[in-house]
Amino acid sequence: MIPAQFDYELATSADHAIELLGGYGDEAKLLAGGHSLLPLMKLRFATPTALVDIGRLEDLKYVRDAGDHMAIGALTVYEDVHFNEDLIRECPIVAHTAGDVGDPQVRHRGTMGGSIAHGDPASDIPTVMLALDATFVVRGPGGEREVAASDFFKGTFETDLAVDEILTELRVPKLGGAGWSYQKFHHRAQDWATVGVAAVVQRSNGDVGSAAIAFTSMNDTPMRSHAVEQALASGEDPASASQHAGEGTNPVSDPLGTAEYRRAMAVVFTRRALEEALSR
Repeated sequence: MIPAQFDYELATSADHAIELLGGYGDEAKLLAGGHSLLPLMKLRFATPTALVDIGRLEDLKYVRDAGDHMAIGALTVYEDVHFNEDLIRECPIVAHTAGDVGDPQVRHRGTMGGSIAHGDPASDIPTVMLALDATFVVRGPGGEREVAASDFFKGTFETDLAVDEILTELRVPKLGGAGWSYQKFHHRAQDWATVGVAAVVQRSNGDVGSAAIAFTSMNDTPMRSHAVEQALASGEDPASASQHAGEGTNPVSDPLGTAEYRRAMAVVFTRRALEEALSR
């Protein structure tokens, strides 16, 4: 299908983009890599009256060591994150997951910030951000503010971004000696995850000391599995704790899998993620 008619605006800076968004109100959409938005527009599931193109804002494309965390510009593409040596050393779960998104075409055009701002519960990067307790930098007419990943995702395709705000930076803690894993099941490389599990584990004498577990495609937002985390904290081994993976979830049933199937797969992939995290 052909998208509905829309205006096209090319932003020359982040502040210019914010100004343009303010002029159009909630009828405008930001265009970065376009791999999430444009398919929706072609199907007319999204019909913005204006696109504000921020794809050429080079000052939002970077990966920087910021001391206790790594700073990632919102317009940094997946492929650059995947091969960034600083991220591979300091926060490898982010580099690994970026390299497992979609196919090469998507990874060379899709952006980290676009994945976050789109708010798709089937997207990999938001889940990893949630497991890491990452922080997002948001800029609007009133200046900048920081939003915790746990507060950012409000519903399916719904985030904490106001209509005249843009996401400018992702701040991810360094892992130190923590074990990590991101496991997902998808039918084809370019498919969204039917189920995904991110695990970040602090080890104690070879066992789980504390853990953060987050799910993809198990709710209307990426979600932490507090049931699994609490089971691990109470002393259950990874295999036993994984049996709690379906608790508190609300997955959809669609052609990729029923809700019951997704809950069963969550148990399997949580165990795999924990086992891999402990082996690192």
